[in-house]
Amino acid sequence: MAFDFKGIIPPVVTPFDENGEIKVSAIRANVRFLLDKGVHGICFGGSTGEGHTLTGNELVTIAEACASEVNGRVPLIAGIIVNSTRDAVQKAKRMEAIVDAFQVTPVHYLFKPDEDATYRHFETITGETDKPVLIYNVIPWNYLSPALLVRLMKGLPGILGVKQSAGDLKLFADLMITAPEGKRIYSAIDALLYPSFAMGSHGTIAANPAAVPGPCVALWNAVQAGDHARGLKIHESLLRFWNTIFADNLPANVKTALALQGCDAGLPRAPMPKTSPEVAAKIEVALKELLAFEESSAQQKAA
Repeated sequence: MAFDFKGIIPPVVTPFDENGEIKVSAIRANVRFLLDKGVHGICFGGSTGEGHTLTGNELVTIAEACASEVNGRVPLIAGIIVNSTRDAVQKAKRMEAIVDAFQVTPVHYLFKPDEDATYRHFETITGETDKPVLIYNVIPWNYLSPALLVRLMKGLPGILGVKQSAGDLKLFADLMITAPEGKRIYSAIDALLYPSFAMGSHGTIAANPAAVPGPCVALWNAVQAGDHARGLKIHESLLRFWNTIFADNLPANVKTALALQGCDAGLPRAPMPKTSPEVAAKIEVALKELLAFEESSAQQKAA
């Protein structure tokens, strides 16, 4: 099935037990929770999913669990966060029969490749798989410029588009007006999803959709329908919520928000700390306000 790859695509968390082992049943339950909220796709192995801690075997286990629950209804995107071209290719090959696309970061360790080396990195990856590749532009000391991203999208047919992270809306806007026709630009600027959608973003793959998928779907629907008054209200509530979860242990805080909604999200993997009681209390207050914007199944279908 050919997917459009648009809308709200949460990067599902990876639930771990007290020993740091994956709770596969909890992954399945989490995917069902997200699908029930009307999301348009599922991503795993991203930053919110603590993908930098996952082995190749663990990625395959998660891929199979997610694919079983998704069952072809929405696109399934596999995250790959590695430090070598070889490792990226090997992980992609192990999952390409299971997923619909890949989300791949530039390398994230200390040594930054130049632009030509980065181009060859993605050229090799796209040449080794027939599944589309989304560039996950998130690494602070290896942050790709709009010009380089456009070069990659123009030169490599296998590039689906870019997931633009960090908080600079100007860079996102530049990318939106320079990206080649047909390429997808997703916003991972959690604090500013509303203006990102208003500027024509093709969707989002970000922590907020993983934590509160229902309100994010409502925000997407409001903007697509041109209801900017409602969109602004959801944005304000979503921003207040985001300000409670944004921290170095963001994945742990996303898991806390999910647990407060009755979804077992497990623990973070060490050394990431759990949410503190003080932060959990703030999340609970902001969450109660935000969840009032969730839409019913009938409203989702109408949108």
